[in-house]
Amino acid sequence: MKIELIRSLSLVAALSLGTAAMAQNNSEATTEDAPATQPAVDLGEPVDGTRQPGQTYVEKVTGDWERKCITLPEGQGEDPCQMYQLLKDDTGNAVAEISLGKLPEGSQAVAGATVVAPLETLLTQQLTISVDGAQGRRYPFRFCTQLGCVANIGFTADEIAGFKAGAKATVSIVPAAAPDQRVNLTMSLSGFTASYDELTAPVPRAAPEAQ
Repeated sequence: MKIELIRSLSLVAALSLGTAAMAQNNSEATTEDAPATQPAVDLGEPVDGTRQPGQTYVEKVTGDWERKCITLPEGQGEDPCQMYQLLKDDTGNAVAEISLGKLPEGSQAVAGATVVAPLETLLTQQLTISVDGAQGRRYPFRFCTQLGCVANIGFTADEIAGFKAGAKATVSIVPAAAPDQRVNLTMSLSGFTASYDELTAPVPRAAPEAQ
């Protein structure tokens, strides 16, 4: 297709040069025509909308929660999904993020969450989560990467019930530059119940057989 278009453009350019030459001969002009440029263009190609293994995508949005999934290779079952939300401060700036998913049956917690906070967070002060102003719980940060500092959190059935019944949760962190202050981030619970109930708990891995 591109070759044919370039040929067409070349033909148009040649016709234009021919017309200019005829006009020059008719007017007996003495100036020479400048060489014509032939622009190269590309018509592109159709985009394959098939997701590749390992690619993340937003399957749906419920309230203030996104349902994010990871594409598995074909034949390896249903794509695993988690709930996701950006956590914002009082001025509406996105500061941190949380991903939450169900854990296999028999786990100590029924759900697990990952909170990623800014690198400038004072790690020794940990982070706290509370619902509708009630007494919160404190969780440590596990490690930091170039993207931020990570806390891996487990929630019990009672804590999940509290999220379902609440209006909003508050995630609180302390900036390293201002250790005497706390930054309170809003975790909206709008759509939490419906989004959580649609999650599927992963199947526990079978214990390896004794040799």
